[in-house]
Amino acid sequence: MNIKDIENLIKFVQKSGVSEVSLEQKDFKITIKTHGRNEMVHAPVMVHAPQAVHAPMPVQPVATTPVPATSPSADESKLVTIKSPMIGTFYRTPSPDKPVFVNVGDEIKPGKVLCIIEAMKLFNEIESEISGKIVKVLVDNSTPVEYDQPLFLVDPS
Repeated sequence: MNIKDIENLIKFVQKSGVSEVSLEQKDFKITIKTHGRNEMVHAPVMVHAPQAVHAPMPVQPVATTPVPATSPSADESKLVTIKSPMIGTFYRTPSPDKPVFVNVGDEIKPGKVLCIIEAMKLFNEIESEISGKIVKVLVDNSTPVEYDQPLFLVDPS
């Protein structure tokens, strides 16, 4: 099929009022779709593209950094943010029927499991690297998190 044949096929589809026409030959396939009369959406030629391959991300330790103070308040300046070490899904419980790892007001110590982040079917326990009290949980259960996204605010005093 040459370009003139394709142009004639497109004109025919536009004039006929049909919404879709497919034509397949030995090594060639074309589908023409329209929304309505004389309004062409696309005329793609079928081509198979290779799928992207995703490499696994390395697991990194939990990073803790002070929360930048928006005002000169002494209370906010001493809070520490515990951030996500990876991309994944955040879980506050080890399973749906178990209690949460930590709540607001709970005292934590280094090594205490704070949450689980599921990444590529692997469940990674996120442990605290500091001592203190949980002030705020910043992420809802079963929601996606990004690398370095704040998860918890902790008062280390």
